[in-house]
Parts: sequence; C-alpha cells; structure tokens
Amino acid sequence: MPITDPEKREIVRAQLLDMMICRKCYARNPPKATKCRICRSKRLRPKRKERAG
Repeated sequence: MPITDPEKREIVRAQLLDMMICRKCYARNPPKATKCRICRSKRLRPKRKERAG
C-alpha cells in the first residue's frame, strides 16, 4: 500500500531511515546519538538511505 500523501511519507521516512547504526553491535540509535545505547561504543554511522547495486 503506497503512501501518496507527502506529509505522511516524510513522517514515515523519518521513522524508518533517520537513525544512526552502531558499527560494533549494529543497534539502531536516535539520529542525534553520539554513543550506542547498547554497547556504549562511539563508532556510529548514519543508516544508508539506498541499497547499493
């Protein structure tokens, strides 16, 4: 079921894609996180927006 309303689409995108991923334990963290909520590592990366290839 595609979402056609642009406002709702932006809300969904923010919930699913705007997050930081821990490089050590792969936990999902809030977008403004500086440390992982699980392992306390500072090695975070933004979640990829598209799949490569």
